[in-house]
Amino acid sequence: MRWEYKSVQMETKGLWGGKVESSELDRLMNELGELGWELVSAFDTNEAYGRSRSIVLLFKRPKS
Repeated sequence: MRWEYKSVQMETKGLWGGKVESSELDRLMNELGELGWELVSAFDTNEAYGRSRSIVLLFKRPKS
């Protein structure tokens, strides 16, 4: 089976970063799920002193 991949970067909010709007995250993941994308991994990118600057979501789906 062949796969195609998609990465999505979401910026964090808050004075020190690290805050993600859960309703926005849910909406995005549900929208991509309806299009056949499956979340396979998620990780954060760090700024100085361990602050999260953004989160990166990796999705895959069978290639048509």
